Amino acid sequence: MHCRITDMHNKEVINLSDGTRLGCVDDVEIDTCTAQLVAIVVHGRPKCFGLFGREEDIVIGWRNISVIGEDTILVNFECPYKPHHKRKGRGILTDIFCCR
Repeated sequence: MHCRITDMHNKEVINLSDGTRLGCVDDVEIDTCTAQLVAIVVHGRPKCFGLFGREEDIVIGWRNISVIGEDTILVNFECPYKPHHKRKGRGILTDIFCCR
């Protein structure tokens, strides 16, 4: 399968080890001596809605990429941060606006 760099841009990256969505491909690293793709770069998550910048970018080496699909890239990667978990239970807005 041939793929252009523009095709890689904005593909969703999923970590196979825990199912975490790491983000979308923002950039790639290429070895200019061998003309080979070395790594993909995923933007770090925004801090406090982006008001405090972003976390560090995630650089995933070629050896950690398992599958490149049409829309997603599956990787085996030790995630540098824990995924956010949704709160369990009901919130006040759920109690007000939702049927029981």
